[in-house]
Amino acid sequence: MTKHIYVYSPSSAVRNKAAVRRGIARLEAMGHAVELDPAAFATHMRFAGDDETRLAAIHRAAASGADVAIITRGGYGLTRLLPGIRYAAIARAVERGMQFVGLSDFTALQNAALARAKAATWAGPAVGEDFGVEEAPDDIMQACFEDLLAGQGEGTGWRLPAAEARPQALETSGVLWGGNLTVLTSLLGTPYLPAVRSGILFLEDVHEHPYRIERMLTQLLHAGVLDRQKAVLLGHFTNYTLLPHDKGFRLKTVVEWLRSRLRIPVLTGLPFGHVPTKVALPVGAKVHLAVQDRDAFVLWGHRH
Repeated sequence: MTKHIYVYSPSSAVRNKAAVRRGIARLEAMGHAVELDPAAFATHMRFAGDDETRLAAIHRAAASGADVAIITRGGYGLTRLLPGIRYAAIARAVERGMQFVGLSDFTALQNAALARAKAATWAGPAVGEDFGVEEAPDDIMQACFEDLLAGQGEGTGWRLPAAEARPQALETSGVLWGGNLTVLTSLLGTPYLPAVRSGILFLEDVHEHPYRIERMLTQLLHAGVLDRQKAVLLGHFTNYTLLPHDKGFRLKTVVEWLRSRLRIPVLTGLPFGHVPTKVALPVGAKVHLAVQDRDAFVLWGHRH
């Protein structure tokens, strides 16, 4: 079934235009009609156009009538725009059936839309980094995106590390929210962080050393955000280098420390982040979390 996909750039400038063009060609080869925003390749310093240009692109995407609005790439720039976004327009587009998709810096828009207008969006791929890779796109990423387009996705599952096996089944429900840890933490103390209670928080990051990850988790902990959740799901934390000075301090250390401070489950291995194999996750939707032994599932769809 052909879908109308709108591609736009709300964050950093596109430096690899060939990757975005490859991604668009692949989406078209899948049978979809792709519309490229006129400012998608704009540049202003490190940004995809100045603030007004990128705000206009977001609002064009919302008004496009597309089935999906997907970012070219992440980077940085959306937090600058949050006061100027017309959240009612985003919410109206979502109510009409539009799916906003992205990750990384897009976390800012996703959580702001949830906080300001209760609008649900999707954490998922970007056109350049995911569909525009030189080799074939990841099969699982592409299949999950296709399920999103078809409205058939009802959940995702993964295998927990052996140390996290749960002989007694865990089942709980709540609003799924979160995204990139750095961007989410930057929203603390602002009107753009959703006040989600009894939710299921998922987190990922890239280019952040474990001590920085711990520092941000500590901030979320001290702000009372983590204690209000039913579970924390950790995706992939990638592209950092441990140093001799660490002397055994690593990501596992951070996770163990976090578990020692919380009375809720902290699960690792969620297939999401700055990695080729990523699922699509409904940010702001009610989901059901089920864990038995090493099998973990986050379920949504018609059941919820």
